[in-house]
Amino acid sequence: MSPRTLPTPRRRPVPGTPRRLVRSLAGQLFVVQVVIVAAVVAGGAVLAYLFTADRTEAAARSQVTAVAEAVADSPSVRAAVTGPDPTAVLQPYAEQVRADTGVSFITVMDTAGVRWTHPLPEQIGRTFLGHIDWALAGETRSETYTGTLGPSVRVVTPVFDERHRVVALVSAGITVKSISAQLSGPLLALVGVAVAALALGGLGTYLANSRLRRHTHGMGPAELSHLYEYHQATLHSVREGLVLLDRRHRVVLCNDAARELLGLTGDLEGRPVDGLGLPEALVAAVLGAEPVRDEVHLTAERVVVLNTSTIGTGLGRVLTLRDHTELQSLSGELDSVRGFTEALGAQAHEAANRLHAVVSLIELGRHQEAVEFATAELALAQQLTDRVVAAVGEPVLAALLLGKAAQAAERGVELTLTEDSRIDDGVLPPGLSARDLITVLGNLVDNAVDAAIAGAAESPDPPEVTVTARIDATPRDGGHLLLRVADTGAGIDPASVDDVFRRGWSTKQDGRGHGLGLALVAQAARRNGGTVEVGRDRGAVLTVRLPLVRVPGRFEAVAS
Repeated sequence: MSPRTLPTPRRRPVPGTPRRLVRSLAGQLFVVQVVIVAAVVAGGAVLAYLFTADRTEAAARSQVTAVAEAVADSPSVRAAVTGPDPTAVLQPYAEQVRADTGVSFITVMDTAGVRWTHPLPEQIGRTFLGHIDWALAGETRSETYTGTLGPSVRVVTPVFDERHRVVALVSAGITVKSISAQLSGPLLALVGVAVAALALGGLGTYLANSRLRRHTHGMGPAELSHLYEYHQATLHSVREGLVLLDRRHRVVLCNDAARELLGLTGDLEGRPVDGLGLPEALVAAVLGAEPVRDEVHLTAERVVVLNTSTIGTGLGRVLTLRDHTELQSLSGELDSVRGFTEALGAQAHEAANRLHAVVSLIELGRHQEAVEFATAELALAQQLTDRVVAAVGEPVLAALLLGKAAQAAERGVELTLTEDSRIDDGVLPPGLSARDLITVLGNLVDNAVDAAIAGAAESPDPPEVTVTARIDATPRDGGHLLLRVADTGAGIDPASVDDVFRRGWSTKQDGRGHGLGLALVAQAARRNGGTVEVGRDRGAVLTVRLPLVRVPGRFEAVAS
């Protein structure tokens, strides 16, 4: 099944949570958003209603004030209120004005409040229900009062004669019922708009939360929280290094194992991968267009196997790292053991040939020649063994040199140990592991033997490899182990010193994947706080110095 068609995981209740209480995050957000939308719409509708009602009441007050003042200022009204029968003149006039203006009533009364006009004829002659004190004082005011027609918004204004005396009062009003009727139309429209807004808001919220539900796979907040905690715990507990990069190759996540393997510290999130100080070859592999499968890379102190894959359609990249430092060291030891075995086999084969030669000489009756031949061969074989055993008391280095000497001899290369070589048993500190010694000296000798054989094709001199192994004691740094290997090959160009210890660098052109040995030498030296020098005599001379007392420092590879 393709990673792009993985089935959607089924929603499972969080352990310890009652199933009936589990609600998806999208469902909870939907309920909250619907409540918020409903509250906002309802609040807006109430405010709009109150605003409309206030405006309508204000308009009604303005209307009845204008009508009352117009009636009070009419000359016919002034004349009628001082006539013998005001009702006969004013009742038809007031009803006509009421019908024309749309107010609920127009009442003309004397200064005692006795009505001369009213929409209900039976109310004529009765006392006006409302306050008239301010009108008798010559002021016009409005109020909301319950009269014969019910609650109404009314205004009372005075009628003045020629001497500016109050001779009558005029009241005009609109019932609250009429005002409410005027509000019914806008109110219905407002309710319709509110319902439509609530429906649209609910629909939009439903669509948004449906999308959210798909992305969260129907899980609730507690489930998502637990899933995140499980995710973090899993990523940081696995022993395999894991690094997640976004589409701009910036670090999104780097688990603990990856930090240890790559030697990274501090806050890495958001930093570009090419700004982490990683080896160039590793960065190039990470940034490459093609995925990487089981590619070996060297960091400052480790050998890691890199795999990369793309997330989705260009969303980023996943890097997985496996630690092969121990495996690479074990492989080196295995190669050494295999070399010892091959050397022993070769020596056994040569010993058998020599023994046959001695037996044949004895059978031929040439006993003196047989003794001389056996003695010469024994002295030749014992000479290097005695020299190595006497000079190198460290058993690991002694065994390695004897094995490498046998291998070199089988390939036609003479391996010699210099006279100044001297390492007593027990001098090397426990922190300087035998595995690192095998890695350093074994790879130096192997490269020197290959270089000497290659150089023999262009030189009449026999191929030779010279090894120096000694302890140099100095008061300043507590002494160091010196391992120097020289060959009779073509040497190393000083301009290539910076590249010699980079993985993949090699002078061989046979396409057999060389270029790892010297990189492992540099890594072992760096791990032990040592230095490597590249020099030249008849051929290449490589010198490794490993301090006996570990001093934190920086690995150096220089030309000498």
